[in-house]
Amino acid sequence: MWTLIRPDALAVLRDQKARRVLGRYFDVFQGKKPAHFLIAKTLSTHYEEDDSLEDLWLLHDALLKSFTSLKKRIDDERIPLHASSQPKQSFLDLKLELANRLLANCHLCIRVCGVNRVNGELGWCRSDTNFPVSSIFVHTGEEPELVPSGTIFTIGCNLRCIYCQNWAISQRIETGKTYTPGMMANAVEKLRKKGCRNLNMVGGDPTPWLPQWLETLKHVTSNLATVWNSNAYYSKESAKLLAGFADIYLLDFKYGNNACAERLSSAPTYWETCTRNHLYAKIHGELIIRVLVLPDHNQCCTQPILQWIAKNLGSETRLNLMDQYRPEWRAAEAPELRRRLTRKEFKVAVQFARDVGLTNIIT
Repeated sequence: MWTLIRPDALAVLRDQKARRVLGRYFDVFQGKKPAHFLIAKTLSTHYEEDDSLEDLWLLHDALLKSFTSLKKRIDDERIPLHASSQPKQSFLDLKLELANRLLANCHLCIRVCGVNRVNGELGWCRSDTNFPVSSIFVHTGEEPELVPSGTIFTIGCNLRCIYCQNWAISQRIETGKTYTPGMMANAVEKLRKKGCRNLNMVGGDPTPWLPQWLETLKHVTSNLATVWNSNAYYSKESAKLLAGFADIYLLDFKYGNNACAERLSSAPTYWETCTRNHLYAKIHGELIIRVLVLPDHNQCCTQPILQWIAKNLGSETRLNLMDQYRPEWRAAEAPELRRRLTRKEFKVAVQFARDVGLTNIIT
């Protein structure tokens, strides 16, 4: 049925520009290569519960190099896709151990609240250790290469975008249903059986739930590409944990400067955080960038963003330039956001993307 709704999701299989930058992802959902988390499960390691955090990070950095080498050998078909049985302790287990330690002094996002979520303390995102879910479904409204997408909306976010279209989820107006990682793994397996190309972790934002997602994928055996669908406002520690776990980084790039980010999303140091995480994603996975064009923000935001992408990530970067802004939640607090985007404004944004040399654009 989805092929009738989204014929472009079939056509994209022949899109050479998309395949050049997302080639491994295409191979994963077509069963030719294993997802990152499956490789991470086969990479053996050893650590003790009383090892220091510093020692665990040093071990993680060394294993990331081993992971990169192992993935290359698998991709080059020098060894079988699943040559090893799952070890007693794996690279994925180490990531989970580190993520759980971050919960006790929360460093998952760049705010570094430092609260002990294990003991029920709540930081900026108001998340503890429960795993609240708004919806689980086969999504046919995403980028063509992602459709059909096994999408799971978790509740909560580490931003306060005053125009958020999912504000009931991001700002916890909706309470949702609490899942255990085991329950979530069963839901993920069902999405794969329904023909989904990927697991699309979204919200809100998935960052507060990175430990729960890592534990979920410990229980998943199906070969399913992982999509980290995020606002990119996460910490260096989370970026390192995502390396060797996320296959596709589906990252927002919201603002071209910190002033707009603080005024509209309460996001200090946004530019430095966002650019760093996009660069890291380019190294450790494959990248799709979403840029939502905001009314009256072409010069201050859209143009600097597109210029930075072209210069630092390359002309073939997969870019979804989005025109669907609509005033939601508290958008009236910003005078320029009280209206929808005009057709002229969006044309200006598209033309600038072309002018700076970006060639792999979804509009």
